[in-house]
Amino acid sequence: MKTIKLSLFGILAVGCLLSRQTTLAASKGEPYKVLKTVQVMGVGGVDYVYADSDGRKLYVPRGNEVLVFDLDSLKSTGSITNARARGVAVDPKSHHGFCSSSPVVMWDTKTLKTIKTIEVEGRPDGIIFEPMTEKVYVFSHSQPNATVIDAKDGSVVGTIDLGGAPEQAASDGQGHLFVDIEDKDKIAVVDVKALKVTAHYDLQGKGGGPAGLALDIKNKVLFALCREPAVAVALKADDGKFIATLPIGKGTDGGGFNASTHDVFSSQGDGTLTIIKETGPMNFEVAQTVQTKPRAKTCTLDTKTDRIILIALEPAVETAAKPASTPAPAEKTGEGKKKGGRNNGPAMLDIIVVGH
Repeated sequence: MKTIKLSLFGILAVGCLLSRQTTLAASKGEPYKVLKTVQVMGVGGVDYVYADSDGRKLYVPRGNEVLVFDLDSLKSTGSITNARARGVAVDPKSHHGFCSSSPVVMWDTKTLKTIKTIEVEGRPDGIIFEPMTEKVYVFSHSQPNATVIDAKDGSVVGTIDLGGAPEQAASDGQGHLFVDIEDKDKIAVVDVKALKVTAHYDLQGKGGGPAGLALDIKNKVLFALCREPAVAVALKADDGKFIATLPIGKGTDGGGFNASTHDVFSSQGDGTLTIIKETGPMNFEVAQTVQTKPRAKTCTLDTKTDRIILIALEPAVETAAKPASTPAPAEKTGEGKKKGGRNNGPAMLDIIVVGH
């Protein structure tokens, strides 16, 4: 047997080559596919999934805890206990993590040890870290619609009335936070310095029940991912003017934009992931529909690998009785329906990685 020795330079060269090949594959428009699926049995419902690309961790709130996985291997690395949450946000500078629970739990992302709990009003649901001000926004379908927390010390700095029930949000990193208002078919525009809403962009009947939101910061285009009808509505981020609509799958509950590939993506409860390609600053087309798994309606992006990660639950009884390809009914708009879709019994958690 021959022994092969690689110098540090050689190892780095190989790593750079593999990274470059991945980037080239994405830039050439090679089709997306399911690269890996990991299953973990457990108890409790799930909602959002979050990839901490810098810290290389994947967070999945489930039941009364937040499960933590290594983002590369998807092996379990621990959990945040006593945290019945729906979503997670991380400040990469302070290395503080937060989950949308009541109270909100704040932890050290390196050690996973809880730092403090933060009392908030309303019913915490969605959550996002806003990088320009280093604040965390915790969203609620009841007032106050948004509670704003300083990511450095965990203090509450204010609340905002968004004018309706918020779902997903996106920041341009330049002073504006855009928030889907699901029950009003609008997008709220928030001045993150003044902590107030400066505009509401109406979807004008082009789409209803926006649950996901994607933002192309460079070209200033918003994509409201809607449930009824199942379309992505493209708007100008500067003034909310309508650009186009594109079809997506049924039951969306999340999505985003990948600046390195110029792709919009939307995950749906019908077991599909819609990929919309930007062919120009104001031109778009549906490039692909990837078959994932029923109920895989939320997703997150690993910005370092350009991979999209989705999660779904397969109830234990259903897993034994039905084939994996059996479609699930599409999710309906409304907080009650969303809560009703959270399985609280024993179920298999599917972590699905999609990429090139």
